Amino acid sequence: MSEFRGPLSILDLASVGRGERVADALAASVDLARAAERCGYHRVWYAEHHNNALIASAAPAVLIAHVAAHTATIRLGSGGVMLPNHAPLVIAEQFGTLAELHPGRIDLGLGRAPGTDRNAMLAMRRGPAAAQTFPRDVQELQGYLSGESLVEGIRATPGAGTNVPVYILGSSLFGARLAAALGLPYAFASHFAPAALTDAVAAYRAEFRPSPQCERPYVIAAANVLAADSEEAAAQQLLTLRRRWVTIVLGRTDPVPDAEADLVLDSPHGRLVHENLRYTAAGTPGRVADFLHGFAADTGADELILAHQGPSATERLHSVELTAAAMG
Repeated sequence: MSEFRGPLSILDLASVGRGERVADALAASVDLARAAERCGYHRVWYAEHHNNALIASAAPAVLIAHVAAHTATIRLGSGGVMLPNHAPLVIAEQFGTLAELHPGRIDLGLGRAPGTDRNAMLAMRRGPAAAQTFPRDVQELQGYLSGESLVEGIRATPGAGTNVPVYILGSSLFGARLAAALGLPYAFASHFAPAALTDAVAAYRAEFRPSPQCERPYVIAAANVLAADSEEAAAQQLLTLRRRWVTIVLGRTDPVPDAEADLVLDSPHGRLVHENLRYTAAGTPGRVADFLHGFAADTGADELILAHQGPSATERLHSVELTAAAMG
């Protein structure tokens, strides 16, 4: 098996642990980004989620600004901004501001999903139909960032001329084909929705058209990582992660008690949890590295983005450091 030598990056879910405050989770995100910078990771991305008590990254642009002010070199971005929730001009201005403040360090990953439930969509004054204009909205946003606006009389300030690099995020053939048609890098959310990974990457590579941003296909594949000093510690962290996922599968906004979660994990719903977390590297550093090298070889990924999913900030930070050392 060949060793993966491409960039390693991090998807930070800004997890709010049991008994923690949101402020604790945000402070931990700063510590994690500093560790990633120190260990040589390429970038850290933050995902937009709403109405979820377990995740503190509802406002990626604000979180990016805070983390960027406490780091020096590492790239930071959204993984992603859920564009149907926003007007493209507003996102161009937000990320244009970030790019002016931190030149050469800002990425803009875009997704089509709402990142939340129906009630929160309505609270954001959005509806399911908002996703139907996603391809056009991406192009409108690109126009604002390049300074070649597609909307007469509208210029993004800040934003115009920053050329913030845009990435398409997805877990289906739709996103893969859109990224290919627009000549943009493609990031697949295989850390929680692995089913279409192989088909989506194949379609993206086959249909890719070069663009000013990207001359050739560029695939980022996501995996969960729980690197620990012992197999026993990693196994306990994996159980905690699966219990957290029960909350998501059941559509609950507050954590499900452990005893109830364990019953669900032994039910048909539990099979869905195990399938969603198929691409999870859990174990000692050597075992994690073996998994990631194999995952990269199987997917042909140009870059791996890792969601370190330990239940505490300390465990996530340790996983970041162990994985970096093991991957060389």
